[in-house]
Amino acid sequence: MSGGDVTAIVPVWNRRDLLERLLCGLRAQTREIAEVLVVDDGGQDGSASLAESMGARTIRMGLHSGFARAVNRGIRESSTPLVAIVNNDVELAPDWLARLVAGLEEGAWFATGRILQASDRGRGVARIDATYDALCRGGTSWRVGHARPDGPAFREGREIRSAPFTAALFRTELFEKAGLLDERFESYLEDVDFGLRCALAGYAGRYVPDAVAWHEGSATLGRWHPETTRRIARNQVFLIAKHYSGRTIARYAWPILVAQGLWGLVALRHGRGWAWLRGKVEGLRRFADFRDMATPGTSATLAQILRGGEQEIRRVQRESGRDWYWTLYLLLTAGGAK
Repeated sequence: MSGGDVTAIVPVWNRRDLLERLLCGLRAQTREIAEVLVVDDGGQDGSASLAESMGARTIRMGLHSGFARAVNRGIRESSTPLVAIVNNDVELAPDWLARLVAGLEEGAWFATGRILQASDRGRGVARIDATYDALCRGGTSWRVGHARPDGPAFREGREIRSAPFTAALFRTELFEKAGLLDERFESYLEDVDFGLRCALAGYAGRYVPDAVAWHEGSATLGRWHPETTRRIARNQVFLIAKHYSGRTIARYAWPILVAQGLWGLVALRHGRGWAWLRGKVEGLRRFADFRDMATPGTSATLAQILRGGEQEIRRVQRESGRDWYWTLYLLLTAGGAK
């Protein structure tokens, strides 16, 4: 792949200070970037003007309508064979892009790297923020390794099914084949939905651990903001409605109840039980809206993907330490993913 074949798409909603840091990081990449495209999703802090002053092309969306719509607009506006999608609360190692491009050259459709928690920089012990995503039968996902100490379990490259849109590189053609992000998700889990669609269609990605970035995580609203919790709870239901057939829902009824219920306990522990309940009610109310999207004949493939996701969760939990959510989920639903 030649230089200048990558568009960097940066969706933003305020936090001008973070955007300036990211744009400096994109400038410092050892791999040439053809264009930096900042999509301002209705921000009010001058982020768009800052981006223009630093040489980026800017699209002003007007009203705030969510991450998925902003990313889709950026993809439609790009004209290069590769697009890098990067959140504004990310810092990039100078060789981040070069290493991901090399990962694509191994035949992958997308690539993501080892994303560390920014709060740990300079403390000596780094923790994982994200690597790749794994989805369980119960319809909840794990950003594999999140909050685990960085170590050998996360230093091996591998084929993956789903990449977080926190910081990842894609062949632009993939969005023609698998479709754009589902804008009904607005923000949160829209990347898991996209990854599942790619997996069902046979488009695999690559985890490139040497491509390092640092992520603040939910820097705009906060990780357990009521709106964040509501959308995640709702979108977990959307995933099931969109991809699980009636027979699959019946087959996995117990794992679904366990996974969704345990996530509710996590929300309650953070004082967000009401936001979780509001999200579930909204998801169920709009459940029928997603049923016409389910692809006939994919149940066997979906079951294989979900089994693989749980096997990966088991493996990484075993190698890097267990948390109570996945320990209880796997204990209570034992047998289906072995």
